[in-house]
Amino acid sequence: MDSTRQDMKLTTIVVISAFLILFLVVRAVENKSVMVNEYSAVFCCAVLCIGMQWVAWIPASIAKTERFYDLAGGITYLTVLGFSLWAGSQSEPPSLRELTVSLLVVIWSIRLSFFLYFRIHRTGKDGRFDQLKTSPIRFLVPWTLQGLWVFLTMIGVIVINSQAGPAPALGIWDGIGLSMWILGFSIEAIADRQKTAFNTEPTNQGKWINSGLWSYSRHPNYFGEILLWTGIAFFGISCFTGLERVAWISPVFIYILLTKVSGTPILDKRALEKWGDDPEYQTYRKNTPALIPRLTKKS
Repeated sequence: MDSTRQDMKLTTIVVISAFLILFLVVRAVENKSVMVNEYSAVFCCAVLCIGMQWVAWIPASIAKTERFYDLAGGITYLTVLGFSLWAGSQSEPPSLRELTVSLLVVIWSIRLSFFLYFRIHRTGKDGRFDQLKTSPIRFLVPWTLQGLWVFLTMIGVIVINSQAGPAPALGIWDGIGLSMWILGFSIEAIADRQKTAFNTEPTNQGKWINSGLWSYSRHPNYFGEILLWTGIAFFGISCFTGLERVAWISPVFIYILLTKVSGTPILDKRALEKWGDDPEYQTYRKNTPALIPRLTKKS
């Protein structure tokens, strides 16, 4: 009974906090959004983000599985993206800006979703959910947070796609943003591929990867993730006005989440538990930055 109450308390706090953040962001950026049945398209996208995750949580909690967690996130990205494009088209046909940022999200979402989906089916589980999936109430927490994650990461694209009226022509800032996205996407994809290849080698069992991009950064995939979303945010420079600039929270949110909450802190803690006493790992950790790659290696 005490455990159930604690689960309910935790879940209630997370859900209320997520709803409050969604409400504040939606109210800030929806001023120029097209309306869909008397509701702003931005608000509808927020409802879709949470609603789709909660629907996916039902069978996942019954089966006590996280196998489709990442795939559900990818489907949510694509659904919300399609809805925002459709909503914006009720005012003006999709502009080159809208089609460009949407294509970038589609490419990123499909690659990452399938990469994570096949990884979890290869390994059998995701250790992050071991203590969460045993309780249906507590298991709602990561699904709610994923809905918040989808909305906040995509908020810039949602605002661009759902603005009423014509979008400005592409310019220099958009070119810079596209270049940043290409670089970030390439770094993330290459880093993921290198680590997968490393982990599939039987001789590397129980070892950490310190080759390829991983010799320049301990988390190059996260660096690429932050960089590509920063590039997407650049597409809003010439079309965001007033409180719409709150949409630039996207790369900031990703940076904070990956470096302060659920990304590098958790992985670094696990690494120290495994190899903290290993002199070679201590040297690797000392000489290799956590995030931003060092272009010249320390001897």
